[in-house]
Amino acid sequence: MTQSALTPLERLKQSSAEAWKDYIQHAFVRQLGAGTLTGDAFKHYLKQDYLFLVHFARAWGLAVYKSRNMRELRQSYASLMAIVDVEFDLHIEYCAKWGITEAELEELPEGRATMAYTRYVLDAGNQGNLLDLHVALVPCLIGYAEIAKWLEVQDFTLMTESNPYLPWMQMYLSKAFQDAAKAEADWLNQALARVDEDRFEELAAIFRDATCLEIDFWQAGLDQAV
Repeated sequence: MTQSALTPLERLKQSSAEAWKDYIQHAFVRQLGAGTLTGDAFKHYLKQDYLFLVHFARAWGLAVYKSRNMRELRQSYASLMAIVDVEFDLHIEYCAKWGITEAELEELPEGRATMAYTRYVLDAGNQGNLLDLHVALVPCLIGYAEIAKWLEVQDFTLMTESNPYLPWMQMYLSKAFQDAAKAEADWLNQALARVDEDRFEELAAIFRDATCLEIDFWQAGLDQAV
C-alpha cells in the first residue's frame, strides 16, 4: 500500500511498524490468548494496570484542560468520566475475581515500567498540545482494541471458557470498547490530516516512544518486575 493510500493513523503506525508489531504480538499477549500465561504474571499485570488507570484518568483530565472547543471538551470529559465512573469499578471487580482486594490495590508499589509510560504520556501532554497527548495514548485505547481483534483470529487463541483470560479478551472485543477506539481513531485521522511533515515527524517520535514503553509494560507483566 502506498503512503498516499494510508490513513494518517495507519501512516503513524507504519512509521514504527516493527515496534507496533512487537507491541501487538508481544509474548504476554500471545500467552494470554493461548491461555498459557501464568496466573501470577496476569495478577501482576492487573495490579499495575490499576495504577495505570489512575494516571490514565489524570491524562484525560489534562486533555480536558488542553481542549480548545466544546467538541474536544465533551470528548475528553466523557473519556475521563468513563474511567472514573465505570472502568475503575469494573477493574476492581475483575481483580477481586483473581483474589486481589481493593485495599491491596490502594497500597501497591508502582512498577518502573508503569511509571515510565504513564509519566511519559503526562509529560507529552504537558509539553505539547491535545494532539501530542492523544498520540501518546494511541497504544492504550486503539492498541488494546487492535490486540483483541488480532487475538480473535489467531489459530493459537483459545476462545472458550477453559481459557481463564477469555473475559479479558471479551472486554476489549466488546462493541462499546471497539466503538470507543474507532471514535478515537476517527478524531486522530482528522487531526493528523491537518499537520505538515515536520509536525508529523514530531508526533511519530512520540508514538514510537509510547509504543516502546508499552512493550516494556507487557514485559514487566511477563517478568513480574517491579
